[in-house]
Amino acid sequence: MRQTNCKIGFNDVPLMLFTIPALSFIVPFVFMGCRLDREPFFGWHNFFTCLFVTIPLWLGDRLIMIWSRTKYPLFKDVRKRLFHQSVSMLLFTIIGNNLIGWIMDDFVFIANKGSHFKTDILIKSNSAAIFCTIMIIAIYESIYFMNELKKSVEEKETLKRESLKAQLNALKTQVNPHFLFNNLNTLTAIIPDTPDQAIEFVQQMSKVYRHILEVQDEKTIPLHDELDVLKAYGFLLKTRFGDNLDIDIDVPAEKLQQKIVPLSLQLLMENAIKHNIVSSAKPLKIKVFAENGHLLVSNNLQVKNQMIESTGIGLDNIRNRYKLLSNDEVMVNANGESFTVSIPLISN
Repeated sequence: MRQTNCKIGFNDVPLMLFTIPALSFIVPFVFMGCRLDREPFFGWHNFFTCLFVTIPLWLGDRLIMIWSRTKYPLFKDVRKRLFHQSVSMLLFTIIGNNLIGWIMDDFVFIANKGSHFKTDILIKSNSAAIFCTIMIIAIYESIYFMNELKKSVEEKETLKRESLKAQLNALKTQVNPHFLFNNLNTLTAIIPDTPDQAIEFVQQMSKVYRHILEVQDEKTIPLHDELDVLKAYGFLLKTRFGDNLDIDIDVPAEKLQQKIVPLSLQLLMENAIKHNIVSSAKPLKIKVFAENGHLLVSNNLQVKNQMIESTGIGLDNIRNRYKLLSNDEVMVNANGESFTVSIPLISN
């Protein structure tokens, strides 16, 4: 029932419980000429006959609607869906109405059983059935579109907030005391023995922080800019971990002009360091490469026993930022030996 309601767009049981009996009472008056004060008099047989016809036609039209929304789920196919859905529902209604009328041997509405004009009864019954079908389409589609519009607006606002939160958290994450403490410790260790490397370390660290400040308000940046900073970030990590960390960046030149969400690669590399063992016994290998219109960040899986507390910036935030920009999704593949995140490349 929950899945059906998802396709319908709302819980339509109360609507059916109210509207079907109401139509069964109204139709004999509007279409068949029944009256309370003169012939042809309205009777309960009119109501129940109309009820027995309306229920299967309504449920059948409802199934067609669910099928149409399953077949054409995308917003760009709304016109195509409405056309096929409406034609199918009207054909089903006419065929079903006449079939039920033939089975009941009175063309549905026995309110006119005194009439000898079967054709007239048939026209009236089909007119009533078509009217009800059009009303069903109007009611369901109006509620469905209102709910989808509301959902779309709420989702868009949520994604905007998530995007801003992600960018702000990305900045806070990278400049947090823990990150700075590790870099300063590394710098302190290399200054006495390798002052030239220390100077390079400071320059690369400055490059990373400057990039963070420059792109915090950008939705996308060229891939080559992100990779340049990723190499600087990798230099800091390699200086800290030495041969215990292997970083391999291999992206074809023709991909470098495509765009990517800023700080995403740096965050993924940080997560790999944060959640995996990096030691001489278990070196961590991180690969960055392009494949099928995506950029992949992959590492061998050797999860730490005690996880570092999450900073709140991760795959969910990266996914949400991409939802604002692309129909392609961020994909994750963890097979027990490796952990791979696939990020869509955005064309200019």
